Amino acid sequence: MTKLSVNINKIATIRNARGGNTPDVIKAAIQIEKFGAEGITVHPRPDERHIRYQDVRDLKKVVTTEFNVEGYPDSGFMELVLETRPHQVTLVPDPPGVLTSNAGWNTIENAAFLKDIVSRLKDAGMRVSIFIDPVADMIEAAVATGTDRVELYTEAYASHYLSNREEAIAPFVMAAETAQRVGLGLNAGHDLSLDNLRYFSQNIPQLLEVSIGHALISDALYLGLENTVNLYKRELR
Repeated sequence: MTKLSVNINKIATIRNARGGNTPDVIKAAIQIEKFGAEGITVHPRPDERHIRYQDVRDLKKVVTTEFNVEGYPDSGFMELVLETRPHQVTLVPDPPGVLTSNAGWNTIENAAFLKDIVSRLKDAGMRVSIFIDPVADMIEAAVATGTDRVELYTEAYASHYLSNREEAIAPFVMAAETAQRVGLGLNAGHDLSLDNLRYFSQNIPQLLEVSIGHALISDALYLGLENTVNLYKRELR
């Protein structure tokens, strides 16, 4: 079954709005694991507007499932992940001021850069995934970087799901088939929700892991955190 990794950035956003430590992101991560999630994801950014670098250090001490740290591999990010050594590092091509991730890597133009970064991370014992659009050429070129997996950027699927879900899923089926053909593991994330997750997972049987934050944390406001985690897991069965 596809693993559910819960991105807890939004919990940190609420905490940071008032200062202090409410809600407690460490306690939330522990509870989310207890409720059945198979992983915790965070995406620290240089301005620390949600997850702080110290949160990553603190989470590494308590996460007992899979710890996935996303981000752009600048010097600060690399120092952080080489220090904390999460189970997986997901490389995202975010410029410093971006609101949220909005594109995948160009693995052709950035081949040399990514190959160096991936090598350093794998030498330190971490699995590496590269955030990528559902484009065959980019997935094929990702092989040369040495990455273990690619994470499909699913915003386009989510945006068009209600208008034409068959058309929306088609590029991702192709991308999954390409990843399988070239020997890359497959993750996915961005704007997946209770509305569209089941159809996505049913049509992408090679899917190893989804990372979901904004929709899941938002649903938890109405449905409760434990119930929401279980509802998302049910959609993946």
